[in-house]
Amino acid sequence: MSRREKIEAMLVDEPRDTFLRYSLAMELEKEGDHDASLAKFNELTRDEPPYVPAFFMAAQQLAKLNRINEARTYLREGIDAARAQGNAHAAGEMSEFLASLGSAGE
Repeated sequence: MSRREKIEAMLVDEPRDTFLRYSLAMELEKEGDHDASLAKFNELTRDEPPYVPAFFMAAQQLAKLNRINEARTYLREGIDAARAQGNAHAAGEMSEFLASLGSAGE
């Protein structure tokens, strides 16, 4: 049984478990299933409250796929979510990554 399959099996019993859902998104990325991975990260960003690390990981994956404008959008939303949750460290990391991507239109 693969790591992904183990996580999926655990999610049957705990379908709302944030860490398991995040782990599944990470495994899907490792397997190269970017659409499924990004969909899982997106779900986590729409939770209440949003899961801040999902914004950063989605943005990193999008940047690797050369989908820079989408990455910027995730980072801006993630920075706002991190600040709203009082997570200055995450907001700072995402701000630095956003700056490293350059301004729109480059």
